[in-house]
Amino acid sequence: MKTTKLLSVFAIIALLFTSCYHEDVYVDDYNSNYNNPAPTISINQLLNSYELWYVDINQTIGYGETRFLQTAFTISFRNGLLYANNNLVGIGSQGNGFGIPVGYYDAYNMILDVDHDIDGFETFDVYKIDYNTIELYNPYNDTSYFLHGYQRASFDYDFVFYDNIHYFMQEYEAWEKTYTSNYGALNEFDNENYMQFLAGGNGSTFRSSQDATGMNINNLYWDYSGIYGIGDVNGNLYKKTLTLDYDYFDNEFFELSVINDSTIELFHNASGTLYEFKGRGYIQYLKTGTTTDKTKSSAEKKRVQRAVKKENTRENTRVK
Repeated sequence: MKTTKLLSVFAIIALLFTSCYHEDVYVDDYNSNYNNPAPTISINQLLNSYELWYVDINQTIGYGETRFLQTAFTISFRNGLLYANNNLVGIGSQGNGFGIPVGYYDAYNMILDVDHDIDGFETFDVYKIDYNTIELYNPYNDTSYFLHGYQRASFDYDFVFYDNIHYFMQEYEAWEKTYTSNYGALNEFDNENYMQFLAGGNGSTFRSSQDATGMNINNLYWDYSGIYGIGDVNGNLYKKTLTLDYDYFDNEFFELSVINDSTIELFHNASGTLYEFKGRGYIQYLKTGTTTDKTKSSAEKKRVQRAVKKENTRENTRVK
């Protein structure tokens, strides 16, 4: 009886100590000073948690540039192969939505190494910012790119297309007029049969030609040039405005609609005339800088950061 009571007392004491005590698990890594938990998944699991990573070019921090990221709208990591949607033509259908393979990658210890087919080797520190945002920090140019993750089924390819339609106009060597409506007043633009929207430089230069339709686009003579601008139409995502600001003449103003990946429709407001233009000489941006003729739209194409560039001062606050 006494032995049983004594054992019971010890059991109660042990139970009390057990219930009052918990073990603090401390992960000793270099980020512990920032009170952030260590990642619970590997970098490969992180990169593969979304099928598409949209490159938000306007969030970029730093004065450097990583060329293949400056060109891509999305990138994807698929079993060691790096895919990219560099073109708006065919976005959503090309490569089942992934785009085209542009190189290889290796990921380990929150480091991403990329061997791009043209741009060569780049290495990045990878940081998880929130549930669907990662930062790729290039230590060689002190520049950070921010990528937002999506699954293909929920990714709004149409929004990306129309939000970046400025680049779509640059994806053909020339646009050839294929239709002029039989209504509308006669105007100077009736005589212009080709347009070209140039990549590189300020990214806003256009040229136009009065050469006869059906010509080899390499032999076109460009009669006029100027600056073009594309604007939004309130309440209509799928319609834009196009303004051609000629160097020595008045502006021409159009409503711009996209018929398909190679055909655009321009409604000339001043005359009431409707035109259609067909893209000639599709430029597939497998990589950047693959051509040497800088007078054409196949000159190096890259997305332009519209936000003001700023110094990358996050070195001491980043958390992997």
